[in-house]
Amino acid sequence: MTDVSPHSAPATPPRHVAIIMDGNGRWARARGLPRVAGHQRGAEAVRGVVEACREMGIGYLTLYAFSSENWKRPATEVDDLMGLLRLYLRRELSQLHRNNVRIRFIGDWKHLAPDIVSLIEEAVDRTCDNDSLTFIIAINYGSHNEILDATRRIAENVRADTLAPDDIDEALFASYLHTRGIPDPDLIIRTSGEQRLSNFLLWQAAYAELVFLDLLWPDFTKASLEEAVEEFRRRERRYGGTDG
Repeated sequence: MTDVSPHSAPATPPRHVAIIMDGNGRWARARGLPRVAGHQRGAEAVRGVVEACREMGIGYLTLYAFSSENWKRPATEVDDLMGLLRLYLRRELSQLHRNNVRIRFIGDWKHLAPDIVSLIEEAVDRTCDNDSLTFIIAINYGSHNEILDATRRIAENVRADTLAPDDIDEALFASYLHTRGIPDPDLIIRTSGEQRLSNFLLWQAAYAELVFLDLLWPDFTKASLEEAVEEFRRRERRYGGTDG
């Protein structure tokens, strides 16, 4: 019989949680505020979820901060988002480093403004040896572009005779993705009630559990994360096998 006493060891948390942060604009609109106010409040929610992951023993956290499709938004909003990214990196880096958080970035971030690229490089270099939580920020990221880029680089290596076609398997392909060295997400959360992945970690999400929450991202708290993790724990993960 399973021990369910109050003194039982807590269930193991998911190793990797990824979150599609959605609803900043709607949060602001509902309060008669400009969209940037929702993004600002959303940045505060980021601080809370990073700390919550550390407290819960989650090893990897990926946040979808800015997609490759977000460039279609009004230029003023894009400028606001880039300004918030600058501000976040300047304000939060020291605290994240003190908390032993390693920062990584995925996406085509090297094509951002030079000062942002410098801030990203500083964050990555300064925290590279930290090991309490790996915090991955997806910026200028799109899964279709990621997969196409991996395919092109593999094709180039085959053409250069540095890679044989028969050597290409799932593990090798995954090593060409932006997430090389990062385990696939166990749990993907999306806020705002929308139920789609929106070009986020499509290869890596093959066996992730998906949890969709009705609340808007600025209202996301540690309790929201705990709710999603509890739902994850109720799922039976069979990876294509049977339930016995």
